[in-house]
Amino acid sequence: MNATAATSLRILGIDPGLRSTGFGIIDKTGSQLAYVASGCIRTDVENTLPQRIKTLLDGITEIIATYQPRQAAVEIVFVNVNPQSTLLLGQARGAAVAALVTADLPVAEYTALQVKQAVVGHGKAAKEQVQAMVARLLGLPGTPSADAADALACAIAHAHGGQGMGGLATLGRRVRGGRLL
Repeated sequence: MNATAATSLRILGIDPGLRSTGFGIIDKTGSQLAYVASGCIRTDVENTLPQRIKTLLDGITEIIATYQPRQAAVEIVFVNVNPQSTLLLGQARGAAVAALVTADLPVAEYTALQVKQAVVGHGKAAKEQVQAMVARLLGLPGTPSADAADALACAIAHAHGGQGMGGLATLGRRVRGGRLL
């Protein structure tokens, strides 16, 4: 193993969704970020909910096996206007987190506001702004899809120490006012 590989940290970002779960993988070496892969795991709306959850679980498990990340970052789901949609989104998020912890990956969680603030500089950024900034930060030749860009943005926010809204998210711990709870 060369010295660069030894100091590199591979991070998997996840943007959970029941129809489409975005994933993005980056390497952090020092302060440099490098794009590794991104995409979406899509579920068939004709399938039952358990089948769709299995598709997400299997897809994330395959991504972990293929790319061997050392840490993961997942976007936190908040209440939407439609309570049923929120419940379904929560189940998709649960499948993602289950796949990550089953692989013994440390999981950090970030709100959409934290991710946008870390990547774009403010929490009210539009999806297009996030996509453009992700492409710029990673030197991509094109713009990733919205779900893949959100997942890459989550990984970037984690790589930057969870900048914005309280600093680094601690893995598996809650922080309030700079104090570990």
